[in-house]
Order: sequence, then structure tokens, then C-alpha cells
Amino acid sequence: MSVAQLRLREAAGSLARSFANPDLRRLQLAWLGSAIGNWGYFVALSVYAYGEGGADAVGLIWVIRLVPAAVLSAPIATLADRFARRTVMVVTDLSRAILMLVAAGTIAADAPSGVVYALVVASTLVGVPFRPAQAALTPRLARDPAELSAANVASSTIESVAGFVGPALGGLLLVASSPALVFAFNAATFVWSALLVLRIRATEEAGGRRERQGFVAELSAGIGVIARDRDVRTVSLLYTAQTLVAGVLNVLVVLVALELLETGPAGVGYLNAALGVGGIVGGFAALLLAARGRLASDFGIGLALFGLPLAGLAALTNVPVALVALALIGLGNSIVDVSAITLLQRLVGDEVLGRVLGTLEGMLIGAIGVGALLAPVLADALGIEGALLASGLLLPVVTLAAIARLRAADGRAAAPPHLGLLRGVPFLAGLPEPVLERLATSAIETRYPAGGEIIRAGEAGDLFYVLAEGEVEVAGRLLAAGDSFGEIALLREVPRTASVVASTPVRVLTIEGAVFVAAVSGHAPSAAAADQVVAARLGTLASHRDGP
Repeated sequence: MSVAQLRLREAAGSLARSFANPDLRRLQLAWLGSAIGNWGYFVALSVYAYGEGGADAVGLIWVIRLVPAAVLSAPIATLADRFARRTVMVVTDLSRAILMLVAAGTIAADAPSGVVYALVVASTLVGVPFRPAQAALTPRLARDPAELSAANVASSTIESVAGFVGPALGGLLLVASSPALVFAFNAATFVWSALLVLRIRATEEAGGRRERQGFVAELSAGIGVIARDRDVRTVSLLYTAQTLVAGVLNVLVVLVALELLETGPAGVGYLNAALGVGGIVGGFAALLLAARGRLASDFGIGLALFGLPLAGLAALTNVPVALVALALIGLGNSIVDVSAITLLQRLVGDEVLGRVLGTLEGMLIGAIGVGALLAPVLADALGIEGALLASGLLLPVVTLAAIARLRAADGRAAAPPHLGLLRGVPFLAGLPEPVLERLATSAIETRYPAGGEIIRAGEAGDLFYVLAEGEVEVAGRLLAAGDSFGEIALLREVPRTASVVASTPVRVLTIEGAVFVAAVSGHAPSAAAADQVVAARLGTLASHRDGP
């Protein structure tokens, strides 16, 4: 079997396991519903704004919708770490549903467009914490790095499917009815999302249980990580550049459809649907690329794929050419989304991940708004074709400038070398992936010769051990590679209950007792499983002492 076939099999397997995880499946289906509604709503909003004031109004609505959200995103997104992430998502969904229904009624009543725009801005602000909370919750639901990548691919692919179905559906609803109906449909999808998120059964994440800090300290923590960490900063700035170009595209695609290709309002939906089709393909491409373990390099590939076809759109002559170019842009967009989010999930600690993603969300929202504001200016100064060319060439240029930093980020984002061994310990296997990775990162390799004493009965316990190679003897019982020991003294806070001696030359991983106890006791299922192991081993020790 070829390497490509092996990667394809691994990718398909991890994607299947992602959907087999009930909580991840509910999270993805919730995202599917609201994303379809949102994409249809974006088309209806653009067409509504164009009818109210032309291309300038389209750019204006993107700016007034996104710039306030960009400014307030970081403080609002602290909710994703301050409160239970599931609760944040549900409240966000229901609030947006109400605002969308009010906006639909306002349009139907032919009220002033300013009222509609105010409701749109409010809905965007209320929705700010949703994506950071979703992305920060995902690593806690995933069971291993492959499943985490697959979950991010599924999320991006769902957005791409929504990017195909939503605009097409929005276009059809616009032909048959009015923007008001599309707004109402969007409200219904938010209710769908809230109901599914409510059914997530996972143990509440650390964000809702951690010690509270002052608001300013919480706010600055996410900003500080991006400012201090060169790899996180590079990924964040490049991602922001991509969304700046995407903001330009959001307006230019309307101008391409209505002015260059003269396809009418439905054409806006069809061109956006082409982005979605490419995004679906891009999601699977991202999953295959993720198997290489070079997420930052994949990120760079996605940036180039987003920019170059956009520049090529400047030479479009007909609808089929435009559809193909937009499909390629959608492919690059999915690769960017999957690799960037997975990179940040692996580079940033769980305790501050929601705030980092929230700060990034503000940067992205602001960039989209600025891009939408720039688009009419570029179109006036350079023509639509010139604006496409200039914006498309930006991404390949900045990617080449950052290529050395992306290579460095690949090294940091790689899974810790001992992760698989720790995952083989039954009561550790259920730990959230970020917690297990921190244990693997902290583990130290130690070797003992045959006959070497590793633990002496009666001593104070300060380490947890996992046997990587060889065999050890504990109270007349042999343990082999993959077995663990030392947990009794740590979890019960008692002296060592038995001596452990190497029967052969051995290699063990040691984890500091405080780190081990914090990880296991902080996760109820793992704590219960460890308790069972401790009870069983104490029973075995008692039998050994009472034996002949």
C-alpha cells in the first residue's frame, strides 16, 4: 500500500471516529444548521444593502456590522474562558435567533434600513463568543490529535457545505420571496444549533471552573499570548491577512455577479456556492495534509491557493471561469481554516485558549470589515479586475516572507513523542487531549539496569511511572512495556506500598506527582478509573502479603 493510500485510510478513519464521538457529532451538526442559515443571510443582507444604496451600501453594511465586533471581540470573548463554553454557545444562539426574527419583521414592515442595520450589528456582537467557545471546547471533546484534526476538518467542511447550500438556498428564497424570509430562516437555524449544543454531555470544561481573575487580567492574557509568542503571532497575522482579502472578495463577488457577469441577485448566491463547493474538497485535502504532521506548511499552501486564483479572476471572461476560480479559492480557504485553528489549539494552553481565539476572532472580524471598506475604493481606483489582481497577490507575497517562521511553528505543533504511550494507560486514555499532551510534554525518560531499584517501599511518593521498555517486578508480579505504577502513593497520599525492581534493563517515563494528580483529579472519569486501579492493586498487594 502506498504512502498516499495509507494517509487516505488514516484520514478517513479519523474523520469517521470524529463523527462517532457523540458530543463532537452534536457540536458539528449544531454548526451545520447555523452556518447554512448564516450563509443564506449573508447573501440576503448583501442584496438588501445593494438595493438600498448600491455597491457603497454593500461595503458599508459589512463595515458597520464587523468593525464594532472587531473592537469588542476580545473583551466579549473572555466569556469563553470565564463561563462554561456550552452555556455561552446556547445563550449566543438564542439571542441571535431573537434578533434575526426582529430584523425579519422590520424588513417586512418596510422600516428604515438603519433599523435593520442596527439589528444586524447587535446580532454580530452577540455572536462573537460562539466560535471561540466552539473551537476551545473541541480539543476537550476529541480523544487524540488525529480526531482533533478530523473535527476541525469536519467543522471547516461543514462551513464549506453551508457555503454551498446556504447561498444557493438564499438565492432561491430571494427569487421566490424577500430578504425577510431568509432572515427568519436564519433565526430558525440558531434555535436548531442551541438545541443540539444543549445535548452535549461531556464533563464541564476547565474554562468554567478555573479561578477567576480581574477583567483586565483576563482580557490581557489572550492579547499577551499573541504579542509574546512569535509562532502564534505569525499564524494570527497571516490568518488576519487572509480574512482581509476575504473581506475584499465579499464585496467584489457582488460586483462581479451584478456588473461584470450581469447574472442578477441569484448569481451572487451561485458564485458564493462555488466557494462552498471548493471548500468541501478543501476540507478533505486538509485532512490528508494533516496526516503529514506539518500544519504550518499546510497553512502556507492554503494561503497561496486562496490568493492566486483570486488574482486570476481578473482575467475572467465568463461564468464558468469565475465558478472554477472561486472553487479553487474555497479549497484554499478550507485548508487555511483547518490548519490555522488546529495549529493554535496545539500551540496555546487550554486555560487561555478561548481568549486567544477570541482576540483572534476580533482581528479576523476587523480585517473582513476593513477589506469590505477597501473593496469599493480599490474597484473605483483600479477597476474590478485591478482590485481582484491586487488583493489576490497580497497573500503569496506575505506567505513567502513568513516561510521560515512557519517551518519553526511546525516543530512546536508536532505531537509530543510519548503521547501514544501515555494514551495506552487505561485511566489516562480518557483525559482531554490538551491535558494528555501536557503530561506527555512534561514526561522525562529514565533508564535502570537489571536489578536496579526504582521504588522502595515506605518512601514518600513523588513520581508516576510508565514503563516504555523492559520488565519490572512488583510484589511478585511482572509488569511489561505499557504498564504503569506509582499512582497509589500519589492519589492516596500515603508512603510507597511496595518496592519496584527492574527485572531487565528498563526505560521508564516519569511524571511529577503534582502534575499527575492535577491532571487525573481534574477529570472525573479518569479519577474514577484511577480509583478502581488503585483499589485493585491494593487488593493484590494484600493477597500477596497474606499468601504462603
